[in-house]
Amino acid sequence: METSLFLAQLIGPVLIVIGVGLLLKQTEFREMATDFLSSRALIFVSGLLTLVTGLAIVLTHNVWEFNWPVIITILGWLSVFGGVFRILFPDSVQSMGTSMLDKPAMMTVSGVIQIVLGLWLSYVGYMG
Repeated sequence: METSLFLAQLIGPVLIVIGVGLLLKQTEFREMATDFLSSRALIFVSGLLTLVTGLAIVLTHNVWEFNWPVIITILGWLSVFGGVFRILFPDSVQSMGTSMLDKPAMMTVSGVIQIVLGLWLSYVGYMG
């Protein structure tokens, strides 16, 4: 349970900051994402970092009990798969990312989801 609390305290605030950024700085985030998607090297490096982060979470926290810590495990596995996908299929990442950027509501929806998840993880991490 200590690892669950630590990871909730770590991941929660990060999600909140990113979500707030997505909502308040949509133009800047869209420009940054466009720059990012134009670089296969950045996609590879982000895949490497995402894979390592996901593996670190999964190796320390592979909890499959029907309780809140399973969310952290799921986020870890999503990071593993996301990292592998970025490394092996950068062209698909570019096309999917560009398609998502063409839908203005995607940034708002993503920001809201990240804020809600971040607030919840922060709450259980710091208050639990």
